Amino acid sequence: MESQTLRTCLMVGVFGIWGEAQLGAWEEMLFEESLSPKATGRETGEGCLRKRPAAAPAFCLVNLAGLPFDGNGVLEGVHWTPPLNTYVRSSLLTQLTSQPGTVAPGSNVDRESEQEADRAVIAQYNSNEGLPLAQQRLKLPIYKNRNHILYLLEKCQVVVIVAPTGSGKTTQLPQYLHEAGWTADGRVVACTQPRRVAATTVAMRVADEMGVVLGQQVGYTIRFDDCTDSTTTRIKYMTDGMMFRETLVDPLLTKYSVIMIDEAHERTLYTDILVGVLKKILKKRPELRIIISSATLDAEAFYEFFNSNETRDKEQDTAVIMSLEGRMFPVDVLYLKTPTSDYITSSVETVFAIHEREPLGDILLFLTGREEIDMAVSLINERSAEYARSGKQLNALPIYGGLTFEEQLRVFEPAPRETRKVVVATNIAEASITIEGISYVVDAGFVKLRTYDPRTDMESLIIATISRASAQQRAGRAGRTRPGKAFRLYTEAAFDALPDSSVPEMQRSNLATVVLQLKALGIENVLHFDFLSPPPVSNFTKALELLYSLKALDDYGRLTMPFGVHLAEFPVDPLLATMLMNSLKLKCSDDVITIAAMLSVQSIFVSPSGQKGEAEEEKRKFSVEEGDHITYLNVFTAFLKASRSPKWCFNHFLNHKSLLRVVNIRNQLRRYLLRFNMPLLSCNGDIDAVRKCIVTGYFSHAARLKPDGTYATVLHDRVLHIHPNSVLFKRAPAWVIYHEVVETTKPFMRDLTVIEPEWLTELAPHFYELKAVR
Repeated sequence: MESQTLRTCLMVGVFGIWGEAQLGAWEEMLFEESLSPKATGRETGEGCLRKRPAAAPAFCLVNLAGLPFDGNGVLEGVHWTPPLNTYVRSSLLTQLTSQPGTVAPGSNVDRESEQEADRAVIAQYNSNEGLPLAQQRLKLPIYKNRNHILYLLEKCQVVVIVAPTGSGKTTQLPQYLHEAGWTADGRVVACTQPRRVAATTVAMRVADEMGVVLGQQVGYTIRFDDCTDSTTTRIKYMTDGMMFRETLVDPLLTKYSVIMIDEAHERTLYTDILVGVLKKILKKRPELRIIISSATLDAEAFYEFFNSNETRDKEQDTAVIMSLEGRMFPVDVLYLKTPTSDYITSSVETVFAIHEREPLGDILLFLTGREEIDMAVSLINERSAEYARSGKQLNALPIYGGLTFEEQLRVFEPAPRETRKVVVATNIAEASITIEGISYVVDAGFVKLRTYDPRTDMESLIIATISRASAQQRAGRAGRTRPGKAFRLYTEAAFDALPDSSVPEMQRSNLATVVLQLKALGIENVLHFDFLSPPPVSNFTKALELLYSLKALDDYGRLTMPFGVHLAEFPVDPLLATMLMNSLKLKCSDDVITIAAMLSVQSIFVSPSGQKGEAEEEKRKFSVEEGDHITYLNVFTAFLKASRSPKWCFNHFLNHKSLLRVVNIRNQLRRYLLRFNMPLLSCNGDIDAVRKCIVTGYFSHAARLKPDGTYATVLHDRVLHIHPNSVLFKRAPAWVIYHEVVETTKPFMRDLTVIEPEWLTELAPHFYELKAVR
């Protein structure tokens, strides 16, 4: 008798499901000559279809961890003073395009609590300190170019501005436009930012400078937080993703007179999409003006992209480049003589070496993410207690995207008396924010990136080396208000081996969300969309397959009605949105929006140094054998029963502010469901219904236990491991669904739910099939 076992005989996504006639018509419509049926590599075997592996992406991520580190400590030999040939002061002065500035966006730092000696030194290099805000504006480097910028905007549709970080472009340009009448008659000036912390802090700073209440004339919009007034807001800071989402409602962005794309050099996914969309809008709205602001010398690409002048007459150019000068002071760059095998420990040791040996000035330490930063902050603050008697304490503060708004603002506050501030940051501090008082930079040389491999259909968070452009940006933060030093925790040879710039996010990302939203915008042939840097065709193919398997696209690649249209409206990724859309059918919508909201924030559980055992014990009180998603549901339910008490959260090692953010996100998701005529229904204890609902969105993220204790994805058989933070870490369920993969020492699955294998064929029969094995 044949036994039935679930196999990875995937009906090969889209191409294996559709009939040949449908496939041919769809390819001809969407890909035309760019992707022929032959190029898809379809072949048959064992009664089911499969595809040849897609071509590797046209880029490579170099990891410093692969270098022959010998494990020497940072402070081996006094040795932080390198030979003369390791100083690059002159080259840094000429190469840096992101130079320090003067005003901290979103902060009103006066540092009056510093020692008198501190203030004297600062005043020597920052003559603007202590001036009224109006006078500080006049002292910014960009001010002398005010009239010329306004003239160029009258003349050209697009102005590409190359300006160093700290020149004042982010805070001042929207104000100049407001003062020049670009916000008359109810029009709005928008300024997009790649990160929400930049959008919020800059809006606060500009509101201070204009003497208005934040949320009225000046406001911000980030995901799940809209601090604007539709009738009074004239200057609006927002993330690039939220700007793009506005095109789904108003495709021509008719209320905006000027749109400024700030920090365009970061080349985020939505920055690149916005650039392409705005180019199309300009053809319909010639009166619209676009400012592309970049801190590095990549302006030529933007100029060529927007300039529609096909003649040799420069007077007919529709785009123009303007370079602005910024203030900078000399920065000495110091390299390690030999590599280090533990950059976190080395970075902490370097911070204390600076504290003991170097004169006044705060320290900025670059690490990759929340776990590393929290570890470094804890180590620094614990060890800093040893300096209490000497009056030379250190105060380490974190800054990364997962913190609450209030926690992020702490880094802009002056340090207490007799205390040196250490800001431990992700690459958010490279250019998006400016922190006063930094004189020393410690650069670990790594960054956390989200990458996508179409061959394995796997999206991962990996730690990769930075580019030379990023290294220069980081070093430049040390010379903003006085001469500074940058300590690079890698050798000069390693720096020389770094790529010139990072790969644009568009070329290393899963494009499912991009394709879904472009189609919602009415752009059917997404492959022919005018991208600044076109993504690999294989990434488009996988995105289309996924959206079809989620039933967001029909047989001809069009959005399904109403499912696909609603999916595009949700402010979450397509897999999470699919889970939400299917929650009504499984009668668990009230529970699933809680899980979706919990997955949209970071740092629910708190694990303070020295109390990890107690924190783990409290976490176990909420944990269930079904996995992380149901555990999150238990946490939120208990939080509501405790009346959202901060004390209760403290006692149970939970992040109170993160849980309050969950309440806000949940309310917004609830409004989407109600708008789609989907009432909130409770599972009433039927946890299997919730788990099945998760499977309807994440069926492609299934993995099974192998005899050696590792897991293999059902799709492509890739080896994975359970993340140590998962409640399932010490268990070994046979089958799981995971939310995402994070690669550190090895590829880890994060946020898991235990499933039954037959649910895959029950809930995703179009994706999986049972195969007889003798």
